[in-house]
Amino acid sequence: MSDSKDIAFDMTLFKRILQYIRPYRWIFLLSFLTVVGLSVFGAARPYVLQQAIDNNIESKTYEGFMLYIVIMIVLLVLEVICNLLFIYYASWLGQSVVRDIRVKLFKHILRFKMKYYDNSSVGVLITRAVTDMERIADIFGEGLFMIFSDLLKMLIVGSVMFYMNWRLSIIVICTLPIVVFATKIFQKYMKKAFEEVRTEVAKLNSFVQERVTGMKILQLFTREKTEYKNFMAINERHKKAWLKTVWYNSIFFPIAELLSSITLGLVVWYGGMNVVLNETATIGDLTAFIMMIPMMFRPLYQIANKFNTLQMGMVAADRVFKVLDTTSNIDDSGLKVASHFKGELSFNNVRFSYVQNEEVIKGISFNVKAGDTVAIVGATGAGKSTIINLLSRFYTINSGEIKIDQTNINDFTLESLRKQIAVVLQDVFLFADTILNNINLNNPDISEEEVKRAAKQIGIHDFIMSLPNGYHYNVKERGVMLSSGQRQLISFLRAYVTNPSILILDEATSSVDSYSEQLIQDATDLITKGRTSIVIAHRLATVKKADNIIVMDAGKIVEQGTHKDLLKKKDGYYRNLYEVQFMQEEVA
Repeated sequence: MSDSKDIAFDMTLFKRILQYIRPYRWIFLLSFLTVVGLSVFGAARPYVLQQAIDNNIESKTYEGFMLYIVIMIVLLVLEVICNLLFIYYASWLGQSVVRDIRVKLFKHILRFKMKYYDNSSVGVLITRAVTDMERIADIFGEGLFMIFSDLLKMLIVGSVMFYMNWRLSIIVICTLPIVVFATKIFQKYMKKAFEEVRTEVAKLNSFVQERVTGMKILQLFTREKTEYKNFMAINERHKKAWLKTVWYNSIFFPIAELLSSITLGLVVWYGGMNVVLNETATIGDLTAFIMMIPMMFRPLYQIANKFNTLQMGMVAADRVFKVLDTTSNIDDSGLKVASHFKGELSFNNVRFSYVQNEEVIKGISFNVKAGDTVAIVGATGAGKSTIINLLSRFYTINSGEIKIDQTNINDFTLESLRKQIAVVLQDVFLFADTILNNINLNNPDISEEEVKRAAKQIGIHDFIMSLPNGYHYNVKERGVMLSSGQRQLISFLRAYVTNPSILILDEATSSVDSYSEQLIQDATDLITKGRTSIVIAHRLATVKKADNIIVMDAGKIVEQGTHKDLLKKKDGYYRNLYEVQFMQEEVA
């Protein structure tokens, strides 16, 4: 998409927005018809009044006077009806278009690579999906149609003016170019101002979202004053951006009102002189022109105001479309549907880097037999969790090959691959929903009875039933109503009920109490039986029971073997790790 920051109006972007109207073209047409009605009926009233004054009021003639009154009433009623229909259908159209774009945006975001989220602000994405969408809706409700209505009204009113009295019309026309020129300059500067406003709004949203999410850290490290000052600074920039738009408005609209008043004064003076001298104007002409001058000028500078709304919507649309145009999706060209895996895994000379030319996985190779439990150990940053991310295809490897059951994982459809792999993470994320919905994730194929049966099997049914409303207990945002151990148990059950072919435990017991750990350990023994399992190890018990232990350091595999075999290696990496860390646990 071309950069349109210096363009007063980006027609290419506007055409793209209009593409979303196609499913609602009849509503679009109806809205435009109501706009035409508003312009025609509004412009007709001054003319009818002029006829009534010249033909009846000035001559004090009653005959035909009531007809003008009836026509005025009918015009007013029709104008009200058109206004009612316009407000409803224009808003309906705007919200329908926004609904479609928002759904498309969210669907697009769902398929982004993890790398995109690693480099993107959550607050900015929220702004795109919520606040910016409302600005797009305003394009139809308050921008596009109103601008068209105002332009049409000016055209009709101008035509009626020339038809009634071309001499008075010339006075009006002479001042219009000045207002048009001022409007054009106003639009140019307002476009830049609204770009700045939207940028500051996104930064403000991002700042607040991150600080609210990390409030515990801020308070633990007493950073309230510092973050308050940071917020004051970013809020000040937001205020200045908005004040810039206010400043432009405060200059433009008084100038437009002044020109309107000067034009009205000139018409009253010149028209009044003609009436007094009984030349080329009538009292009806003068009265109609007094009504029509505001109808001529107000739409012109209201167009500038509506253009502000349209411009904000265009800026918002440009930002949303940039997200939609972002090509950060995982390649999902695989055709094989993974209905079930035996569980045989192989990594063949796999290399990967989060940042270009900075490898974190450096040519590793290993095999896992179907049904085996493999533990991966190593220092922080050794690349343990990265292996899990690559197996689930959250990231794309630089080179090498990963196979499941002798088939490259890229050959499977992404959805079917991930359905066969269940992951229990150390940092458990729970939604602000019931325990049941956090377990089955609203999957209709997993019933409440199945969830209860699985909970009983792994021994956490009693814990869940002890909570208010049991499985329908709302854990609130991020599961704050539960302890870390309880959240981990829920996460473990979430993985269990999917009946995965491959189970991954990413340090799943590193932050739980001894009671919860025992429950998880018992559940681990049950769920890993006869199923391929990869355990990023933290606790000793899991490591000792593993069929194979892979020891990693700085993105490479330095040792492999069973617990007993690795302990036999003098000065071995695993033995040193065991003596430093795991033996302390046994003593404890």
